Amino acid sequence: MLRCWLVAFTGAFLFVSPSHAARCGGNFNSFIQSFSQEAAAAGISQNVISSALGGVQQDGGVLAFDRRQRYTFNKTFEQYVATRVGPGRINGGRAMLQRHAALLSRIEQQYGVPRQILVAIWGLETDFGKGDMGKLPVFRVLATLAHDCRRTELFQGELLAALKIVQRGDLALNDMIGAYAGEIGQTQFLPSSYIKYGVDFDGNGHVDLRHSVADVLASTANLLHTNGFKMGAPYGEGTANFEAMREWNRAVIYRKTIGYFADQLVGR
Repeated sequence: MLRCWLVAFTGAFLFVSPSHAARCGGNFNSFIQSFSQEAAAAGISQNVISSALGGVQQDGGVLAFDRRQRYTFNKTFEQYVATRVGPGRINGGRAMLQRHAALLSRIEQQYGVPRQILVAIWGLETDFGKGDMGKLPVFRVLATLAHDCRRTELFQGELLAALKIVQRGDLALNDMIGAYAGEIGQTQFLPSSYIKYGVDFDGNGHVDLRHSVADVLASTANLLHTNGFKMGAPYGEGTANFEAMREWNRAVIYRKTIGYFADQLVGR
């Protein structure tokens, strides 16, 4: 779920400020050369830069998709939730609660986010990691959007964060596959959120939000916890926890759907 240019607005500017951003528009290859210099100045190795951006091409399909998006819901909550939370997904979520009960208990204890909220988000985003995590090369997507002048600082920040993911060894270059705004993994983190909230919960030395269920769920919990989510408090519309979920998604209907799905998982 694209988080409405959302979480990234805060995170991205930690990486690239407008005064130091590469100039958008114009020749794409010249833009990439300029950005590569900025990335090197920010501490990204030449090997990572050349591997990720060498030969990268602009993607007209990404630009066309971006221009079609409105990032608003044109359905009522009842219409939307009926398309997203059916018996099959509820049963699948309950199975995930059982399968990962010990892991979810540890995450609850450390981050104070209830397991049903985490599993609801996981299910809505990628059907518990079994669904579509995106099929587009992240660096091609982000380079295309960064070159476009409408939100260049935002996406230059995301592009630099994506380079940092590779440099840290969290994901290999061939695992940097995502959706139409560069979202990555089983709960669809933008790269800046990956860097800001990602947790190595399985203890293998890497934050792997594509393959590690432990990292995926703990990182999602960390995002919510960091933004004020409190265990044991209600999370319906109008509550502090509902507002804390705004960092996940600004859309009221989507947050209501998370809460509805979570309640269904625990029989409320």
